Order: sequence, then structure tokens, then C-alpha cells
Amino acid sequence: MADSHIICTDQDFLTSARKCRKELLRIPVHRLMDTLKYFTIRPGIRYEEKLMNVDADMEFGPYDPKRTQQLDVEFGARVLKTYFGSVRREFDPNEYYKTALGSSITKGEALKGVEIARLVLSILSGKLGDHLARHIFDAVRNDAGTKTKDLFNGLDTITATEITSGGLSTAKGNLYKFTEAIDSTNAVDQITAFCRSMDDFLKGTPGLQLLMPYDVFYAYLDDYKATTGAIVYNTSFNQLHPEGFENITFCPMFQKKDSKFLQLAAKNNLLIGVNQMGEEESIVVEKHDVVLLTFFATMFFGCDYESINPERLLVGKLYDPAGGGA
Repeated sequence: MADSHIICTDQDFLTSARKCRKELLRIPVHRLMDTLKYFTIRPGIRYEEKLMNVDADMEFGPYDPKRTQQLDVEFGARVLKTYFGSVRREFDPNEYYKTALGSSITKGEALKGVEIARLVLSILSGKLGDHLARHIFDAVRNDAGTKTKDLFNGLDTITATEITSGGLSTAKGNLYKFTEAIDSTNAVDQITAFCRSMDDFLKGTPGLQLLMPYDVFYAYLDDYKATTGAIVYNTSFNQLHPEGFENITFCPMFQKKDSKFLQLAAKNNLLIGVNQMGEEESIVVEKHDVVLLTFFATMFFGCDYESINPERLLVGKLYDPAGGGA
């Protein structure tokens, strides 16, 4: 219950939502920071943006002023889609006072009603970002859905679609299929084989990230320790890079639990799209009830690869006992 010495009115909430609109809209994105360290954020995207990939075959030959050939230019475009989402919730502000006040009292701050309202709204906005981060891989767009998981297509969902359509394939060199389950007895050999299969251009790319489930990461650590435990230079259990690939960093993520895929790419090829600039996005607090307030927010959000070319991406499809490596 609210402190009897604190006066925080409904109008304080309405005022805070209006004055702090931009700040409150940024909070869900800021709550993605643990995820954003692996991704590149693209602001200013309403619904979709084409990601152009222009390729032309040009090369020198021995000097001949008369030799000429037609230039074939290939335009490949991926589309980074952001989906317009909304949330509308009635809430009792009294339930959040204790949380808001507790965080500030420990700092010795004396807060006014408007400041308390801003803290409460920040807590609510932060929850929106927590759910976006949780479903960055497994979300599946469902127009009739009501949850964050229904809002957009996560990276694993996009990956599965590209495999089905042929955009990712072993023939193209951007897909690797594991033929057996990864465990603590074979993880080093399997991850090494996966890394060695990547395109030579990708092999030389600095700052590569291997996004993976924790169980695959731990299997590698266990197998690596068992395999190289007696070697003098093996001084750490926490191996950050696959053996022989110092430009690749292991990136285990809780969101990859039960995932069927590993993604190997640089940060600039993994995109999160937001808007954060248009008037369509808003956070509003209104009063339509004697006690409860209504919190209403809208936001654009989506993710994708910038390119699925083998020079930029290698996907590993984990072994599925039910369907083999296919």
C-alpha cells in the first residue's frame, strides 16, 4: 500500500506518461541490452526496410583496350520487417508504490508524486522489453495472437523458413547439418567440423559470434577438458573460443534453450529493427475506472539477418533423432 506521507495522484501518472513519453518508449529497447550486445539495432523502421545486397563480377585481366564484356549485376534484397504491437492493461498504482519507493529510499531520495509515477511507469515499460528479449529467437508471427511471442518472427523462425525455401542449404554453403547429437564426448570434434565447414571468406572475418544453447556450450567445455586436461596451456575451464578459431566467440544464450539451430555470424549481420521516431508509437495512461488506471502502449519491433550469403552466415542445424540430420 502507498505510504500515507506520499501524495501521488492519478493526474501525476497522466502527466508523467505525457512528459516522459520518449524516455518510456526507449526503456523496452534498453532492457534488451544483454541481447543487443550480439545484435545491431536499426532504428527508424516502420513496417519494413529493404536490405540491399549488390554483387557484380568485376576483375582485371591482361591489358587489352578492345576487350569488353557485359556487366551482370545481381541485386539481392532481404526485408527487415517490424511489426506494430500494442498492449493495454488496467493496473492499480498502489501495487507498485512499494517497489518504486524501495529503490529510491535506499538512495536517500525524497520523491515527488510525479517522480514516483514515472518510476512506476518505468517498471511497466521495462516488462515489455523483458518479453521482447525472451522471444528474440522463438517468436512466430500470429495475427490473432495476444502475446509477445505472437508479435514478430524470431531469428530461429526465420532460419527454419529459409531452410524450407532453400535460401539456406548445404549446397549453398550457408547451412551445416549435424549428423549426431552433440554431447560431452563429441562436442569438440563436432563444433570443430562445423567451424571448418564455413566459407573461407567467413573464416577470415573478425568478431564472429557463435550463438548457441547452454547445453551445447557446456558439452563443449566438458569434452574439451576431458580431451586436453593434461596439456599445460589448458589453464581455464571456461573456453571462450573454439580451438583453432580465435576470431569466433562462444555466445551461449538462455533464449536458445531447446533451439534447433546454431548461428555463426558477426554482430553487424544480426539485426533488430525498431522505430522509436514516429508518432504511431506511444505510451499513454488514462483513467476510465474509479480505482484502476489504463496503461496503453504501441511499438514497432522485428529482427532478421542482413544477409544469408555464406560469406556472412553459417547456420548449424542440430541433429534431430526423429528426423535425422535433415
